[in-house]
Amino acid sequence: MGILKQWRDRAYDEKANRGEIQRMWSAYFAKEKEIYADLLKNPDEVVTGTVKELADKYNVDLMTMTGFLDGINDSLVNPNPIEEMEEDTVVNLGFDKERLYKNMVAAGADWLYGLEEWEPIFDEEKRKELYKEQKESGTVRKPAKIYPNDPCPCGSGKKYKKCHGKNR
Repeated sequence: MGILKQWRDRAYDEKANRGEIQRMWSAYFAKEKEIYADLLKNPDEVVTGTVKELADKYNVDLMTMTGFLDGINDSLVNPNPIEEMEEDTVVNLGFDKERLYKNMVAAGADWLYGLEEWEPIFDEEKRKELYKEQKESGTVRKPAKIYPNDPCPCGSGKKYKKCHGKNR
């Protein structure tokens, strides 16, 4: 069984004690925040190593690093083979800065997109712009309803009912 499956089985176990799961996630989020803070200090450096080496580098256990790799994978320039990953698999943490910021916003992880380490990377205006872009990307907008006596949107000058609405 791959380490990603082990992580997901543990992190999303429906039968586990709720308190234990909450404590596990609370500890995970604290470690995750530390890893991101460290990565953001040198955002252009592509950190590489085996899963085990990175777990040791960031002083976390193998399962925490696996969860971190699962979470950051969609933000990487070159995603890692996380489905087949084992502890000796070489992985990279070369992330796309804008995509990472937006993914943190999408996840509702204010403790991550609010890190002070973002400040030298993006000014406040750029962070607000990225935040807004991400929030709007999930907003579904219905087109304006066209009524029979409205002008036809094709620009013919006719009423909709006499033009493109004729066959409806």
